[in-house]
Amino acid sequence: MNTLISTSITKITVMINGEPFVCIQNTSLASLLNYLDFDFRQIVVEYNSEIIAKDKLTMIQLQNQDIIEIVTIVGGG
Repeated sequence: MNTLISTSITKITVMINGEPFVCIQNTSLASLLNYLDFDFRQIVVEYNSEIIAKDKLTMIQLQNQDIIEIVTIVGGG
């Protein structure tokens, strides 16, 4: 007897800088930032009203309705 195993992918919506963004549930915050092509050395990330240290970005798994603010640091004079 053949059994078909169904793997469903759960999509969620998170808010990034005030805009909705659809991704796969449990994507890490670091993976999202990589996908969006951010340079980790030049950003500050706020996740659900808490500033996140860069070494913690891989530990955070995104959930539906999370709020992410990304600020790019720009040098200048």
